Amino acid sequence: MGIVNVTPDSFSDGGRWDTTETAVAHGRRLLEEGADLLDIGGESTRPGATRPLVAEELDRVVPVIEELAGDGALVSVDTMRAEVAQAALAAGARIVNDVSGGLADPRILDVVAAGDATYVAMHWRAHADRMRNFADYSPDGVVATVRRELAERLDSAVAAGVALERIVVDPGLGFAKQPHHNWELLAGLDVLRGLGRPLLVGASRKSFLGSLLAEDGAPRPVDGREHAHAALVALLAGRGVDVLRVHDVRATRDALAVVRALGPGGLGEPAPHGKDEG
Repeated sequence: MGIVNVTPDSFSDGGRWDTTETAVAHGRRLLEEGADLLDIGGESTRPGATRPLVAEELDRVVPVIEELAGDGALVSVDTMRAEVAQAALAAGARIVNDVSGGLADPRILDVVAAGDATYVAMHWRAHADRMRNFADYSPDGVVATVRRELAERLDSAVAAGVALERIVVDPGLGFAKQPHHNWELLAGLDVLRGLGRPLLVGASRKSFLGSLLAEDGAPRPVDGREHAHAALVALLAGRGVDVLRVHDVRATRDALAVVRALGPGGLGEPAPHGKDEG
């Protein structure tokens, strides 16, 4: 899943693709690099971000979705708002990626159900300006708590009429999580797989990677985290992750090519007995 942020303030690339023309061009470039689908967002969810008006979010994402879906791309809209989800589906999006899992605007579940869309429900506790205050996962720990709260989101979506087979879950790395919480979630993905739904992971360039790579107490800047993310992608490919949400599609594809080469039937497969393939 290639990320297209049509925003002035996203943590990684805010302002780089904040016009329809630049966002569409970026989306097309990600497809050329090997993206299977594009996630179009018009609201930054970085810690401390201020929410745009609904009209602003619509103006940012709808023209981009129309262009890219018109090209034949599989498009997801990254939004927490029912109005935006409805307009995006009308413009050609087929997936609603809701970082709030229906908590920010429960009406979004009705929109998804009516549109027969695929729904990504992420673990979420509060909006960006307050989420740092909700990073307490005692007494059960972050993995068990996130699993339980995601299960609640699944129940709510199904109750609203969203088909279970159309729901994907996301552990919400970086959202109301301290760095160690993110690593614990990544180590505990098998527990989340127990929910029985496809799993999306979005770790690309996030701050817990910057903290891991800190030098003299200063986190590694956003643009210096891609090598670590590629290493993580290679590990996640063998952990049952179904969708990788990434900024750098080419680096991700390269990492996955290495995994395939060493996997069953890959380039590292021993030659048949008695044959030398040189």
